Amino acid sequence: MRLNKKILDNLEKLARLDLSLEEKEGMLKDLSKILDFVDKLNEIDTNNIEPLIHPHTISNIYRDDISLNVDIKNEILENAPSKNSDYLKVPKIVSR
Repeated sequence: MRLNKKILDNLEKLARLDLSLEEKEGMLKDLSKILDFVDKLNEIDTNNIEPLIHPHTISNIYRDDISLNVDIKNEILENAPSKNSDYLKVPKIVSR
């Protein structure tokens, strides 16, 4: 696909850009280079190459999750400025 000024004007309109004449010329050159690179990639024969799913062969590199039952409720209540048995007291922030 060759890029021309008409296509660039359409892209400019779709992207809601307002490019100057110099910016349009630079954009036309840059986009043409990108399209040429993509065309070069399309020339590569990839018929006998398996797709790369993940670069690592290790399936799980993370540690196992270990569930711990930690009872810190009493520690939290001891540090609270105001409490009511097993609950923290907080100021009312919603009014009717």
